[in-house]
Amino acid sequence: MTLKLLLVENGNVLVELPLSAEAWPQDTLQRELDFFESEFDRFTKLFDALSHKTRLRMVKRLCEQDDNTLGFTDFIKDLGLNPKIVWQNTKKLCASGLMAKSENGKYGFSDSGKAEFLMLSLVLRRFREAIETIEGGERL
Repeated sequence: MTLKLLLVENGNVLVELPLSAEAWPQDTLQRELDFFESEFDRFTKLFDALSHKTRLRMVKRLCEQDDNTLGFTDFIKDLGLNPKIVWQNTKKLCASGLMAKSENGKYGFSDSGKAEFLMLSLVLRRFREAIETIEGGERL
């Protein structure tokens, strides 16, 4: 039995991903590795931005806002951070493409930032759980 992850919209399969390396045809695997290599800088910025607890707390705090925006001083006050830490981390989150600064000076998600953050969180957690289940000899 081969486990697969399916992304389906209105009954149409958009993406089908086998969860075992053996189930990937060699040419498909090579294309995916080539794509990952071509997007390496983008992935590095994204994972680097989310690899620090303070930045994760900042993104989480944005998600908690009805309009998904916060001012610089809101991060300081709400999260108990000093201005230098907020400045360094907003800069890194903006460079990653997750966050953007609006004309009114507030920080919010970029056009795709919130979706990327939520999907990445969900997929990584679910994959980890699936792999741990498979390695434990259980079936999903």
